[in-house]
Amino acid sequence: MNQRPQQHRPAPAARPATSTPPDIARLANELTEVMSALLAVVEQETEFVRAGKIREGMRLEAQKSELSRRYMLAVEHLKSMQKMLSQTEPELLATLRRHHETFRAMLQVNLTVLATAHAVSEGIVRGVNAEVQRRNIPNTYTANGQRATPGPRNMTPIAVSRTL
Repeated sequence: MNQRPQQHRPAPAARPATSTPPDIARLANELTEVMSALLAVVEQETEFVRAGKIREGMRLEAQKSELSRRYMLAVEHLKSMQKMLSQTEPELLATLRRHHETFRAMLQVNLTVLATAHAVSEGIVRGVNAEVQRRNIPNTYTANGQRATPGPRNMTPIAVSRTL
C-alpha cells in the first residue's frame, strides 16, 4: 500500500462555452493578440538567427512556447465555433483568415531561416569531423602500392555539445 497521500492536481480550467457574439468577438480579439505577440517573438528570433546570434534566439524559446500554447488553445476554441462565427460574424472571420495568412507567411520565413542555420551548422560540424578524421588516419600502403583503407579503430569520433 502507498503510505503517502495522493496529491490531487486541479484539472485545467475549461473555457466556458462561447455562444454570444460579444464572446466570439472577445475570443477573436484574443486570438489576434496572441498571433501578433507570437509573430513579434518569431520575427525577433528570425533576426537573431540571421545575425548569427543563436544564443539570443534561444532565450526566446520559453516565451515562444507559451504563446504557441495559447495560440493553439484559441484556434481550437474558434474551430469549434466556426459555423456560428461564419453565420454571425462573417467579416470578423474574414479578418481572422487574412491575419492568419500573414501569420503563416511569417512563420514560413522563420522556418526557412532556422532550417538554413541548421544546415550551415551541420555542414560545419561535418567539415570539422572530416578534417579530424583525415588527420588521424595513418598513411599506410598495401603491397600493391595502393593506399590502405583505415579500420574502424583508426576513426576517432568527435563529441559535440548541443548546449551553447
